[in-house]
Formats: sequence, structure tokens, C-alpha cells
Amino acid sequence: MQLTGPELEILKSLWQQQPLTGKEIHQRMESLYGWSYSSTRKTLERMAQKNYVSVETQGNKKIYSALLDKVPTLAAFVKDFSERVLEINGNLPVAMFSGSQLFEQDELSELEAHLNTLQQQKNN
Repeated sequence: MQLTGPELEILKSLWQQQPLTGKEIHQRMESLYGWSYSSTRKTLERMAQKNYVSVETQGNKKIYSALLDKVPTLAAFVKDFSERVLEINGNLPVAMFSGSQLFEQDELSELEAHLNTLQQQKNN
């Protein structure tokens, strides 16, 4: 799975608070990327097709929720980035994420387990 920057930003918004309407998601995307509403809507449609988000219609509103779990998704993203960009081929120290606003303290052990699993899969 290769998340784009905007897809990751949408998921981060949903992991913080969900469900969110398309308009609520668009407000964040507009402030980050200067996007039009149609760009946000198209990205959300693609994410629904990829099974990254679910969409429910309530009246004339579309309500979105993340289908990808935060910790395993971010673990895969971090592992991929560390290997492709930083050329780190070993275990990543979870302590480097302790100051992250994305992870709660209790999620760090789950993150460590996912990163170790990914490393073991690579070694096999």
C-alpha cells in the first residue's frame, strides 16, 4: 500500500475524530493544500474505491470513516519510508516516536510489535 500525502492527511484527520463529513475533511485539505472541494471529493472517492475509507450517505451529506487501522498503517508507512528514503534496513527504535502527536502512549508497544513483524517478514 502506497499512501499519497493527501490520503495520509485525510486518514490522520479521521483517526483523530470520526466520522467526518466531506465538508469537514475538505476544510482541512483546503488549509493544507489550497484544494477546491472537487479535489477533496475526488480523493475521497478514490480512497473509498481502495477501501481506505467507508462512506455513508445521510441526507445530502457524505460521512466518512477510516477503514485502515492507525497503528498498522503508520507502521507500514514508516517502515517503507525508512527503507526507501533513509536506507535503514534494520529495526527502528520506537523511542523515536514517543514525542509524536499521532500516537498515544499505549499505542507505542503496538507500533513496536508491528514494526518487528514487518522486519521479520522482510528477513524471511
